[in-house]
Amino acid sequence: MMQAQVVVSAVQADRRLYFLCKRTVDIALACFLLLSLSPLLVLIAVLIRLDTPGSVFFVQERVGSRRRTVGGRTVWEIGSFRMIKFRSMICGADPTLHEQYIHAYTSGVADTTEVSGAAVYKLVNDPRVTRVGRVLRRASLDELPQLFNVLRGEMSIVGPRPIPHYEFKDYKDWHKERLAATPGLTGLWQVSGRCENSFDEQMELDIAYVRHQSPWLDITILLRTPLAVLSGRGAG
Repeated sequence: MMQAQVVVSAVQADRRLYFLCKRTVDIALACFLLLSLSPLLVLIAVLIRLDTPGSVFFVQERVGSRRRTVGGRTVWEIGSFRMIKFRSMICGADPTLHEQYIHAYTSGVADTTEVSGAAVYKLVNDPRVTRVGRVLRRASLDELPQLFNVLRGEMSIVGPRPIPHYEFKDYKDWHKERLAATPGLTGLWQVSGRCENSFDEQMELDIAYVRHQSPWLDITILLRTPLAVLSGRGAG
């Protein structure tokens, strides 16, 4: 378990009503999606079990944050939580390959790969990914179980993505401002090119969301998300 840290956004507007409304929408939307998509969730679980042995779900410690009020101002306490995904890799896959790539990406030395005519920052032809996993990742269906993280208050529908601990270790101080928001299923980076962006561009997009988050920005991101998913931009 990582030691808790506190981060404060450069913008200190009073957003208590916004956060209350956002949490209400998160609960309502997560419940609706889990109920309406339940047949699809069961089908995915069956396909995963038929494809390769092992658990249907992949659970990993991720870095996120929770909102706190200290001295009348909003601060964000950085900590860990267990994020849930559908398993898209072979059971017991060695994480070293991904750790090495993330370190190269955060250091600005990762090579891009051409995918569908676009230069992207991501691992391609990863031998750890299963046949079903490739389909799930392409359509971002492996992320659906995170709706349970939303219900538990560990994530939001919209916000910067939660990150692995090995990525957080490479953060500079200015990068940490992106954690001044509840981590989300989708965000400004996801609908703005995702893996086509360099690491610093990703940080700038996420920090822009943190500083300007509002109901209208959340709605805009939600409306742009289906197109981003269908286009497969940055899908891993």
